Amino acid sequence: MTDNAEGQRDTEGVRLQKVLANAGVASRRVAEQLIVEGRVRVNGEVVTELGSRIDPESDLVDVDGTAIQLDQSKRYVMLNKPTGVVSSMKDDRGRPDLRRFTKDFEERLYNVGRLDAETSGLLVLTNDGELAHVLAHPSFGVTKVYIAKVEGRVTPQTIQKLVRGITLEDGPIAADKARLLSASTAAATGETESLVELTLHSGRNRIVRRMMAEVGHPVVELVRRQFGPLHLGTLPAGGVRELTKVERGALLTLSRGVRATDDQPDASHTRDSASTPTGEPAPRGEQET
Repeated sequence: MTDNAEGQRDTEGVRLQKVLANAGVASRRVAEQLIVEGRVRVNGEVVTELGSRIDPESDLVDVDGTAIQLDQSKRYVMLNKPTGVVSSMKDDRGRPDLRRFTKDFEERLYNVGRLDAETSGLLVLTNDGELAHVLAHPSFGVTKVYIAKVEGRVTPQTIQKLVRGITLEDGPIAADKARLLSASTAAATGETESLVELTLHSGRNRIVRRMMAEVGHPVVELVRRQFGPLHLGTLPAGGVRELTKVERGALLTLSRGVRATDDQPDASHTRDSASTPTGEPAPRGEQET
């Protein structure tokens, strides 16, 4: 923080403790204590002066390393997307889309990335275009966790193969983690199916389905249970809820951390392919499943 910046903070902006209180972090008195204890950072630098002022529209604030949402116009929503719904706000083929889940919100929300129509699970909806770009684009490698019901009995050797890596038509790929949850045989049909949990950061098209098919276990059902720090929990299919303050903080912290470590000078050329409040579609590469 430069001397000029510090000087401007003395006369401009809003007092930091007031900003924290308005953001719901704590009462103003407790916020003052957080500042004095050195637990608050502004733009990455610790601030301990109670008279410090910031610009809530441009400055980034975190408490104990967790980002704080200062712009209250931003909305962050979790959807448990059902099967049969396409990840689009308006499908040009007339298929069921995401508009039914956003009609009760005043803001124009857009999906962060995509799930195939026949894949269910966690999808983030937001009007925060910058966060949507960072979290959706495959180049940033946000981790996702899937539960796949697949044909056949998956062996430990197959699980090891998924983690060691396989080669698909578009190149090698390996799961970050994989584990067998269960395997059973239906009495009525005699068919064996297995449940497999896969953790991936890849954003390749239909990647889970292609990986499981490659190892001889085609996907029967697929659900995304986790996206970055967010967990689907008990949200039912078709259910929609706003993220909690803790979840918003975790999501914003992840987004800022990814941006800070992005050293690709030409990465911005992909920004227009992200899900943003300008109505642009999500990147095609995010049709992971």
